[in-house]
Amino acid sequence: MLKLVVANKLYSSWSLRPWALLKTFDLPFEEITIPLRRPDSRERLLEYSPSGKVPVLIDGDAIVWESMAIIETIAEAFPDRAIWPRDAKARAHARAISNEMHSGFQALRQACPMHLGARFATPVLTDSLQANIDRIEDIWSEARNRFGGGGPYLYGAFTAADAMYLPIVTRFETYGVPVREATRAYMDTMLALPAFVEWRTAAFKEEWRIPDYSMGHTLIESYV
Repeated sequence: MLKLVVANKLYSSWSLRPWALLKTFDLPFEEITIPLRRPDSRERLLEYSPSGKVPVLIDGDAIVWESMAIIETIAEAFPDRAIWPRDAKARAHARAISNEMHSGFQALRQACPMHLGARFATPVLTDSLQANIDRIEDIWSEARNRFGGGGPYLYGAFTAADAMYLPIVTRFETYGVPVREATRAYMDTMLALPAFVEWRTAAFKEEWRIPDYSMGHTLIESYV
């Protein structure tokens, strides 16, 4: 059975991506959770991950780190599942926007770290942050308009691209980022995704907290 090593569900955006993918496609796996910023975190991570980071996928003696590599490995292992869109043009587009997510949007990541356990006031929308937000909204709009076929997800049905952007949805929600009407509709779909609801429910039950996470942001409401 596959094993997936993840970190705190409240904060670990990269862990959420492959976890939600495996859950949504009903692929069995064993979950190993290593909470961050604890005395033994680094030592425990290095038992599984050459990079000392999560997520990590373990398939027998094969060890795969980095979310995009994990997703591609899952797609190869389960070709009967439409983890990427079946249409070649849609698939190419989905891979492009997923890789853009993997390597980009630093202003948004820094200004709005993932935190499922609270709501914060919207940060100052600097030019770089607003540019990130605008680009993400444009990506979602183009994917849905060109390839969505009226379905609720980016390419109609849920794919790896939705998994890659799921933590962005949570950031927009947590920090009350102003968005377009179509963006809000997509966000509502993603926030109701059963895999995400399961992840968030488990996150609220976790005992591990990182008190200084999102330091400098104005707290509006805490859920944990």
